[in-house]
Amino acid sequence: MKTRTSRAGAPAPRRGLPLRYLLPLSLLVALVAMLMLRGYVHSEVLADHRVRPPAPTDRVPQKILDGGPVIDTRDGRESSLRVPDGKLVLTFDDGPDPQWTPKVLDVLKKHRAHAVFFVTGTMTSRHPELVKRMVDEGHEVGLHTFNHPDLSYQSHQRIDWELSQGQLALSGAAGVRTSLFRPPYSSFADAMDNRTWPVTRYIGGRGYLTVVNDTDSEDWRRPGVAEIVRRSTPEDGKGALVLMHDSGGDRSQTVAALDRFLPTMQARGYRFDNLTGALGAPSAHTPVTGLGLWKGKAWIWAVTAADTLTGALVVALAAVGVLVIGRFVLMLLFSGLHARRVRRRDFAWGPPVTEPVSVLVPAYNEAKCIENTVRSLTASDHPIEVVVVDDGSSDGTARIVEDLGLPGVRVVRQHNGGKPAALNRGLANARYDLVVMMDGDTVFEPSTVRELVQPFADPRVGAVAGNAKVGNKDSLIGAWQHIEYVMGFNLDRRMYDVLRCMPTIPGAVGAFRRSALQRVGGMSDDTLAEDTDITMALHRDGWRVVYAENARAWTEAPETVQQLWSQRYRWSYGTMQAIWKHRRALIERGPSGRFGRVGLPLVSLFMVLAPLLAPLIDVFLLYGLVFGPTGKTVAAWLGVLGVQLLCAAYAFRLDKERMTPLLSLPLQQLLYRQLMYVVLLQSWITALTGGRLRWQKLRRTGAVAAAPGGSRVVAGSGPGARAPRERNPVG
Repeated sequence: MKTRTSRAGAPAPRRGLPLRYLLPLSLLVALVAMLMLRGYVHSEVLADHRVRPPAPTDRVPQKILDGGPVIDTRDGRESSLRVPDGKLVLTFDDGPDPQWTPKVLDVLKKHRAHAVFFVTGTMTSRHPELVKRMVDEGHEVGLHTFNHPDLSYQSHQRIDWELSQGQLALSGAAGVRTSLFRPPYSSFADAMDNRTWPVTRYIGGRGYLTVVNDTDSEDWRRPGVAEIVRRSTPEDGKGALVLMHDSGGDRSQTVAALDRFLPTMQARGYRFDNLTGALGAPSAHTPVTGLGLWKGKAWIWAVTAADTLTGALVVALAAVGVLVIGRFVLMLLFSGLHARRVRRRDFAWGPPVTEPVSVLVPAYNEAKCIENTVRSLTASDHPIEVVVVDDGSSDGTARIVEDLGLPGVRVVRQHNGGKPAALNRGLANARYDLVVMMDGDTVFEPSTVRELVQPFADPRVGAVAGNAKVGNKDSLIGAWQHIEYVMGFNLDRRMYDVLRCMPTIPGAVGAFRRSALQRVGGMSDDTLAEDTDITMALHRDGWRVVYAENARAWTEAPETVQQLWSQRYRWSYGTMQAIWKHRRALIERGPSGRFGRVGLPLVSLFMVLAPLLAPLIDVFLLYGLVFGPTGKTVAAWLGVLGVQLLCAAYAFRLDKERMTPLLSLPLQQLLYRQLMYVVLLQSWITALTGGRLRWQKLRRTGAVAAAPGGSRVVAGSGPGARAPRERNPVG
């Protein structure tokens, strides 16, 4: 096998996973691990809720069936013990519970009584402070497994796991191990059967005393305080091991009964002690030190972190839901108002605008597209001049335009300086006050320029956003972008128009007053989103920015994931730069302050924060499908999808588009949203690290030859004509 070498002959270094993949992947792995841990300690992952029905008892020794509630099978023994007369051992199962366990502890402390708490590992992991309080106040703690499964269904490996995880949680919470164990779903010793006895023997072999009970308060039935007290009271001064619960539901009756039971029985001479104290045995607790202690603390810390972060994510998910639904409601409401306003028969911006317009076409290596672009402009039904600014192209873009020999079309050449510099050069060479800007891969309809400049009849209007559409929408990725353009961009622009805070004039189709541009200093290269930057600057200068729905332009959208990534990375990062650049508008007065306190928050919420958090919907969807209530999860996701579909259908109806592409909307939401999330995440990383993103030129195919309904340029039909490159399928 050959080793790739560098030019110097040395082996070339292996390229690692790019940061843009590594960081999102790392975050995804961390998120999945956190959710799995959270699900594990909430008994949503690896939980087994089966309960075995009673079985025969012929294999259980009779002395065990007739014996006491403390069963000792350690070192091969088969014996049992009872609580001595005059002593009561209260035991509480299934805790600790953050609501009821503190109240139980308070009552025990009030009456100077001790008890045994059989805790589950899940609850111990989530509420370690309560277990520590139990130990600190002199109570004993026993294991009640980790996830509360019926151990008669489990393998020895699973039993060992339940015990070890329970001890790990106990070590981290209170710094002790315990030798007491109570099986889930156990009752009296005479209920031991052929399924549970082998488990009891196996657990004894692991060094545990198995503790059942001989007096059941049946407090879980909530029979009333008096009944709980009656059922907990032994006869004739006998000792008893009483079963109660401090978790698993409403335990108010248990707390009230305990407060009555303790003084009543103490008055009769009973002593409430720990189990080992009542039996005169050594303590069940063994201190944990060294590595074992640190492992336990690390476990508690990890569970706490998972619970805290998951809680924060749930809040974030709720915020996403509010933002998504809120945005849809606003878009539906305001886009409807916009459509009704501009489509009234008596609506007009003022007298028809008929003055000539300068159309600026910045071009850098647009040989495959430029002829289609220029020819679409020369078919305009409005008087225009076309200024193509060649920004140092190396593929003969300028020569192609010059060879066309079209009237009213001029070429201005400059060394490569970037799109803002090319637009400013075009402004300097433009003859007219109204200026239209477009991309070199975009084609206009004959009416586009005329529709685009009509709002300038209102002297308060400084810029107009046109209706950018995807021309190459016949592939899956093109269809997804088509949905995004129609639903997201254009509905958004209608909403922002009504709210008078339009954040972006699209680079593919926008119009400006030259005087407005001059007042704000022209196009700036401070950000990678010069169109967003100039739009925000115009708002702050007091100009109105509006949307012209009939000024349609057809642009060539990225055809591969890599190209889409590059474009959206630039857009996202440029938008963040523009928001940061114009942040002072938040505290300014007048038009600038209005935009800062209305436009900037909306852009930040809807274009930066919401897309960044949107994948939480899919993460919790997958979690709910696997571990949660599947029906409710699917219903919730379908509900969100239904709202999106409603908005998309309304947007398509407003734009008079066919509904067929919406069939791919569910897949778009599952896949396309993840891509946008990773792009936004990378933009955040670049912004936080102070990185500078260079301009990234997209590879063009010339796929958009004419607007729908227009005449397509035929290869070789004009001077310098170029045949469109054959398109590659999207992979």
